[in-house]
Amino acid sequence: MRAKRRRSETRQRLLNAAFDAFADDGFGRTTVEQICERAGFTRGAFYSNFTSLEELFLAMWEQRSAHMLAQVTEVLDSDIRVRDHRFDGRHAQSTMEQVLSAVPLDDKWFRITAEFTAHALRNPALRRIMVAREEAISGALTPVVVTLLERSGRRVPDPAALGRALIAVHDGTLTQCLLEPDNPAVRAHRTELFLRVVESYSESIA
Repeated sequence: MRAKRRRSETRQRLLNAAFDAFADDGFGRTTVEQICERAGFTRGAFYSNFTSLEELFLAMWEQRSAHMLAQVTEVLDSDIRVRDHRFDGRHAQSTMEQVLSAVPLDDKWFRITAEFTAHALRNPALRRIMVAREEAISGALTPVVVTLLERSGRRVPDPAALGRALIAVHDGTLTQCLLEPDNPAVRAHRTELFLRVVESYSESIA
């Protein structure tokens, strides 16, 4: 158990060091040696946990995705008072703002994923892995939104289409929010777009 705990701690320190290195220097310019130096380990420690920088990034992505999914899922158990309410403007906006607050707008993570996506586009095998993981995230997030809509008196005829639309809105507004972090109008516009998509892909339960 002690050895397992040490291995887990080593792995996490490497992930943390890689996150900072990728954000500061870029995925393409970061080396295994730089990550090991930041984490305080040797190359042997790295290769006993990961076979490549790509595998490390995918592990980082899986970890962060799991954390985000846990936060969004908690919204279902939080004190959002949606049961027995209609999908009116004020209430819908409040609910959407709480859901979106569980999806972080992380400048460092955006820099890392944008560069890695460009890297994956040049690698068909890696691109397929990323597509599969994006689909898994969408498949886990969409039921949360569908459940909240049902509590608000609306149903979703095509959950998969709603999931794709929500991801498109998220990706499309993320850059604006990061470029103008202190502009409340940008955040408000993001919330409004999400509401319009949700309303377009759902219908009132008679």
